[in-house]
Amino acid sequence: MDILQPASWPRPRGYSNGIAANGRQVFVSGMVGWDAPGNFEASDLAGQVRQALRNIVDVLAEANARPEHIVRMTWYIVDKAEYLASVKEIGEAYREIIGRHYPAMTVVQVAALLENKARVEIEVTAVVPE
Repeated sequence: MDILQPASWPRPRGYSNGIAANGRQVFVSGMVGWDAPGNFEASDLAGQVRQALRNIVDVLAEANARPEHIVRMTWYIVDKAEYLASVKEIGEAYREIIGRHYPAMTVVQVAALLENKARVEIEVTAVVPE
């Protein structure tokens, strides 16, 4: 896996501009912040991010993939202000669950998510070296 960082660009914080990878591709559907039975234990964004990231790791494990195999993440959030106010807690949860691996990442504010209680939905693409 190669991080794509143009020499003249400032280094991004918390994500990579691009990644090149070879291997078996794993696609994880959008994960929201509910637990295995489908209950939202957290109503705040940071708590839901923590659970969504755990869900992602669980799905990756089914493909013998790990967080360091993630090459792309897309985050759909319902409130930009809440996201910005929660950046510290989100970062702590991310480093605890995913580690210090920063894939190519996009964060998009949306009007709503399908699950009414969801504050975030995160989809992932991973590449497992063969």
